[in-house]
Amino acid sequence: MNMAASFIRTLRPGEDDPNKPKVEGRIITTVAKAKELRPFIERLVTIARKALSHEHEAAAFATTAVRNSAEWKSWRESDKYGKWNQAIAPAVNYRRKAFSLLRDKLAVQILFDEVAKRFESRDGGYTRIVRITGHRLGDAGPRALIEFVGVHDRVKQRRARTAPTAVPAVEGAAPAAAPATDQPAS
Repeated sequence: MNMAASFIRTLRPGEDDPNKPKVEGRIITTVAKAKELRPFIERLVTIARKALSHEHEAAAFATTAVRNSAEWKSWRESDKYGKWNQAIAPAVNYRRKAFSLLRDKLAVQILFDEVAKRFESRDGGYTRIVRITGHRLGDAGPRALIEFVGVHDRVKQRRARTAPTAVPAVEGAAPAAAPATDQPAS
């Protein structure tokens, strides 16, 4: 879906990009398109989160050697390579599935490298739709913005409330006088 790729790409805009968003991770569209985009993005982020756990497991068997060096070739011949390959295979499968849905290599890279790590501990609810007042010019479609949650969240400031202090009663003191009334005593 083209809009999904554009939405994910807003997280890493280019320096000289003419379509650079004002706020990263947020696009403005119609309400209907935003509602249709939301479950698609949520599914993609869930796929990326699943791959993240497999990548962590595979990191235990990975090597830091430079490719095609003698150390890398010996690692490639060892049992660690086979274990690494078995551990990383589901993550590669998830990346391929995400690419088949997005059809954008950069968007898939951003999704798995940044978005999955950002929402690693969150179970669902990765996006938010906010209706914008006013309508789109041309067809008067209702507008909304869709954004990833967590970065640009508004936090309501609450005033610290103090508990009312009770005046301690003094023993043996006369009770307070009754309040005066406007009616004359009879």
